[in-house]
Amino acid sequence: MSMEQRVRAREFGIEIGTLPAGRYNAITDVAGVEVGHATVHWGEGDLPAGQGPARTGVTAIWPQPKGSDLISSPVAAGFFALSGTGEMTGRSEIEELGRISTPIVLTNTMSVGLAYDATCRYLAKHDPRIGPDEVVIPVVAECDDSHLNDARGFHVTATHVEQALDDARGGAVAEGCVGAGTGMHLFGYKGGIGTSSRVLAADQGGWTVGVLVLTNFGRRPRLTIAGVPIGLLLNPLDPQPSALGPRDEGSGIVVVATDAPLDGRQLARVAKRSALGLGRTGSTGGNSSGELLVAFSTGYRPSDDGVATRAIVEGGAIDPIFTAAIDATEEAVLNALFMATTTTGRLGRIEEAIPIDQVRAILREYGRISG
Repeated sequence: MSMEQRVRAREFGIEIGTLPAGRYNAITDVAGVEVGHATVHWGEGDLPAGQGPARTGVTAIWPQPKGSDLISSPVAAGFFALSGTGEMTGRSEIEELGRISTPIVLTNTMSVGLAYDATCRYLAKHDPRIGPDEVVIPVVAECDDSHLNDARGFHVTATHVEQALDDARGGAVAEGCVGAGTGMHLFGYKGGIGTSSRVLAADQGGWTVGVLVLTNFGRRPRLTIAGVPIGLLLNPLDPQPSALGPRDEGSGIVVVATDAPLDGRQLARVAKRSALGLGRTGSTGGNSSGELLVAFSTGYRPSDDGVATRAIVEGGAIDPIFTAAIDATEEAVLNALFMATTTTGRLGRIEEAIPIDQVRAILREYGRISG
């Protein structure tokens, strides 16, 4: 098992694209965005189904600081499904109205209903308008962690959802085996949560684009890092642990945030381009995979009344934002891969962390990093 110190892609010497990252190289580099995790990790060994081990959790993304009035001032949003074998609640409202008026919650597949209910109750607890005057449709998305997690035990509780929502903060974001990423895999190695950001030059608008990913996809032979076919070069005689079976994919959720003034139509285009970042790492959006992507803007607020005349990025001015979203998505996936640690879960199954020293040697040989 790998005992190497985990490092992010940039600490590793990998730089994706030419745009600079933000201060934290995280989705929280977009002002006002906050992220919180609740990690559920307990139990060992071959326990009866329903009794553990638990390798799961919840991750919450607030589009603006928690406690802000998202109902009266929703953020503009757009959605794209690269592969639809998965679930993201609230997507019909995003596609119809181009907005999000709740936090975004990520968890495991069979906890979507509980997370939806718990988020409704959390928001109602903190806003007396909800129920008498307003209703909410939370955005909750999932990936299947049942390879490592005892999904039959339904180990995510309302308390975990509340914890993730309450613990959300700006600044550095924990990555790897945390929150919703606790039980996820990635290209036959351990995966989880990853994040990254890009800052555009002043003559490109000066805006920030941040991405957070929940990774649970990929066959090992397809893993590509900085353009190098790492998956083929690391273990040419061991293409994939057999425990994952015939599935060619799993799932992935991408959340893109920006302060650029974009409406729902433009944000759907940004979400779509972010899928190219997944593809550059080796994702194929397989038949059994749910790769769902959502983008939101803190710099454009949809209006319910009258005729709104507002500044919006149009034409070729959006191209640098596309580039930023693609590059940040690719790097966020690599951060999830590099920061995840070897995890033993249900039935004694082991997901190994990717061997960083071997990857470093290969990338050095291919001239992708130095030193």
